[in-house]
Amino acid sequence: MTEKVFTDYFFDKTAFNVHDAAYVPLVVPEVPETKLLIPSILKPDKETATDAWYTLTAQAGETQMLPGAKTKTWGYGTSVLGQTIVYQVGKHNHVTLQNQLPELTTFHWHGLGVTGPYVDGGCHAPVYPGESKTIDFTLNQPGATTWLHPHPCPSTAEQVWRGLAAMVIVKDDSENGLNLPHDYGVDDIPVILQDRFFEDDNQWDYRKRYDPDGIQGPTPVINGTVNPVFDVTTQKIRLRILDGANRREWRLHFSDDLPFVQVAGDSSLLPHPVTMTHLMITCAERAEIVLDFKDYQADDTVTLFTDDTPLIQFKIHEFSANHTTIPERLYTIHTPEVDSNTAIRKIVMSGMDEMVMLDGKKFEMERIDATQPIGLEQYWDITNTNDMKDGMVHPFHVHGTEFLVISRNGKAPYPNEHGYKDTVGVNPGETVRIQVRFYLPGLYMYHCHILEHEDGGMMAQIQSFEPGQPLPQYELMNMDKMTAALAKERGIDPKDLWLGGMESYMKMGMKM
Repeated sequence: MTEKVFTDYFFDKTAFNVHDAAYVPLVVPEVPETKLLIPSILKPDKETATDAWYTLTAQAGETQMLPGAKTKTWGYGTSVLGQTIVYQVGKHNHVTLQNQLPELTTFHWHGLGVTGPYVDGGCHAPVYPGESKTIDFTLNQPGATTWLHPHPCPSTAEQVWRGLAAMVIVKDDSENGLNLPHDYGVDDIPVILQDRFFEDDNQWDYRKRYDPDGIQGPTPVINGTVNPVFDVTTQKIRLRILDGANRREWRLHFSDDLPFVQVAGDSSLLPHPVTMTHLMITCAERAEIVLDFKDYQADDTVTLFTDDTPLIQFKIHEFSANHTTIPERLYTIHTPEVDSNTAIRKIVMSGMDEMVMLDGKKFEMERIDATQPIGLEQYWDITNTNDMKDGMVHPFHVHGTEFLVISRNGKAPYPNEHGYKDTVGVNPGETVRIQVRFYLPGLYMYHCHILEHEDGGMMAQIQSFEPGQPLPQYELMNMDKMTAALAKERGIDPKDLWLGGMESYMKMGMKM
């Protein structure tokens, strides 16, 4: 039987971000090739058979990205991005969060099933400069590629733009036992896709380049590296790809139209491998793919592109033959039935620029928009009301859990969307049905993951709760407290404070 190879990007072409009036094309600068930075793995301070202790530090630094001046950047335990964190399912983790930045931040575990709002790390979990907080959690979820980023509304976009983002790998026995590449940094490679605008002095000026529909830069930056190359020493490699950009979509393909196999999405392995030549991921989505270089020899080069822009050159060296095959069955999805009497939650993402809203409202920190009991399986219908001709794809994300994509406008989801996800791109004029269940009590956000859109108000909050129990009360951050703290840390009067997301509220006469 001939293997089916998918050769398109699935998403609506009319909604690709290249059609935006403010689209910024990518251009690789004429700078020397640099070895692709592979972030080191964060080592635990202490570890036993049941527990692990970590210290995670948000800090400012400088990074040599281009010839000339170093770029002032922020990172987790390093100058930019962060060390890769590896958690084992079932182990109890104790994490000390340290903030050595000049202003408050939060530590959001995007894709981890942890309690909210304080462990989850949304806007209600600030860690102030010079402060440390300790959280603990035990993961009970599939193995997956997840990530860590700040979430201090409405300054999430700026802090990610400054460099705060780290890959978080969740390992479980099922994934560990599969015949997939597992040697981190050799054949199991993190690929964090971002773009930046370098000013004349090699610095990043977020305010200068601010765009309420999402800031984009002309320079691709991969794992904090410009014009990267990777030395291939094995026949097969696994790429853990993260769209860590504020706004940009990535339409990925390789030279020679080299086919690759997607084995995982956001929150789990796929039930079956999917062979393709083209892959589009939207903001915050992840995809794990396996490449096979069996038809290449030493000194050959294979290039990863987005559209027509080269991103990474894979330089082939001698390797040993690898005749192993990817299993046809990777993961079994158990889909509990949704009670026909359970109401369908309707969620509407509307607008562009400063007009973005969720369900006709902008986000308010102290407003809880919805509730859902723990364990209840519920359909959520996510609608993007943007015009199909001039609109944009909105990537929809839910904190604290994973979901299943059930349908797109009543039809089957894309072939690579049959595993668990936490982020899904919704085309203009489209309704995507997802099946959501919360496992833990807490207060969680759900929002568009174009970072400037969430900062600009396309976000809401849901509280999951134990059935039959009173709703817990949480101490919630509010905008006055947030702006007062940031103004004090920046040494300015609150009335002079500029935050990109606040412009969306002010231009619509609203208060966050």
